Amino acid sequence: RLGILVVRHLKRLERVILGYLEVCDGPEEEARLGILETLQCTIEHAWPRMPCRLPVLLKALLRMIWDVHTDQGPTPEPVRAALLQRATQCLILLDHCSKGQVKVLLEGVYSSCGENRVRECLRKVQEST
Repeated sequence: RLGILVVRHLKRLERVILGYLEVCDGPEEEARLGILETLQCTIEHAWPRMPCRLPVLLKALLRMIWDVHTDQGPTPEPVRAALLQRATQCLILLDHCSKGQVKVLLEGVYSSCGENRVRECLRKVQEST
């Protein structure tokens, strides 16, 4: 709703986003899905300010992708797929606003990762234009 005015609150919003990405909130993962949507909108509106936040956001998104993939909890498969899809979309947006830095940083991660589902997310980022 704030549009470009979100940059005024970016530091505080970043802390909130990181906090929500770290914690599983039950089988339906409503909070994580909502915060990924918030992150996506934030990247779209405040894209000039995102490259400086890239290291922190990239680390948090990759950690969340790994956690979702390895979690053996009661989360239904469609919810896991939605989480991975939205996180991948956020990575793609970050890559666009950082002029390809995400692709460069993910090259080593992709080659060393043996988990197919995680590799699929990383492949989508690598192939995005």
